[in-house]
Amino acid sequence: MSALPPCPKCHSEFTYEDAGGCICPECGHEWSAQAEAAAAPTERVYRDATGAILQNGDTVTVIKDLKLKGSGGTIKIGTKVKHIRLVDSDHDIDCKIDGFGAMRLKTAFVRKA
Repeated sequence: MSALPPCPKCHSEFTYEDAGGCICPECGHEWSAQAEAAAAPTERVYRDATGAILQNGDTVTVIKDLKLKGSGGTIKIGTKVKHIRLVDSDHDIDCKIDGFGAMRLKTAFVRKA
């Protein structure tokens, strides 16, 4: 198995290095190996509805009434949620809300308190 990255164009694993760059023999695409290393994914930044950066353990406030699926309840506007945990999924926040238990919220419906 090669230590070189796969081709960013066709995702072929049969890449080779030539004169400091990488070449794909299947599609002919050429790219710089240094540029590929510099473009490595960075840590995701979570922002609330106003653009403030959220971190694990923050306290947030719900900015919209949220209807709950299944139980028929509603989380009211202004509800404070303490000690959030940020996760990388369709709902960005795992938390516990008094009276409702464990919940998953989207960052678009909260504001940092």
